[in-house]
Amino acid sequence: MPEAEPARQPDDTTPGGVFSGYGIASAVLGVVVVASLVLIGMMWSSHRAAVGEREYQSRVLRSAAEWTSVLINMNTDNVDASLEKLRDKTVGELNTDFDASITPYREVVKKLQASTTGQIESVSIEAVHRDLSAQPGQRPPAPPALPPELAARTDTVLVVATSVSQNAAAKPTTVRWNLRLGVSDVDGKLMISRLESLR
Repeated sequence: MPEAEPARQPDDTTPGGVFSGYGIASAVLGVVVVASLVLIGMMWSSHRAAVGEREYQSRVLRSAAEWTSVLINMNTDNVDASLEKLRDKTVGELNTDFDASITPYREVVKKLQASTTGQIESVSIEAVHRDLSAQPGQRPPAPPALPPELAARTDTVLVVATSVSQNAAAKPTTVRWNLRLGVSDVDGKLMISRLESLR
């Protein structure tokens, strides 16, 4: 009778588990690659959002500067056209009260026959910090923005400008403008919603 073959003993070189060392290393590498791709995607998305925000803020600053430029360069010859331009770019309470607040200025410009030349010196977005424990001497919080159904968002812009007015009877008069404007996004169009003169 032939001899039975002895049973093979498992040795250390034969894989005994479900995963080999290479399989575990591949799985770890796959997890690292997926995590890296997710991180790169998040960084790219964050970068694109930051670029979009900077582009939007540039448009806000440009709109505030253009509106202020019309205001500070108002002359007898262009007062009615300038006021129409200013009004067309306003919204909310500023638009509603526009005639009442601008009529006296229009009359003064026409009466004095003044020639005015203005220049924007700086324009910046004001950072808003919601600090409820404000220190004495700090300015009060800005008035509420336009309702969400009217404007998607409102940014506060600080504008510093200088204008020189001259009429036939007097020497030139320099006026320094320190303004805080509210610039609101109304259906994708940037409009001035607030005008405040700072001292």
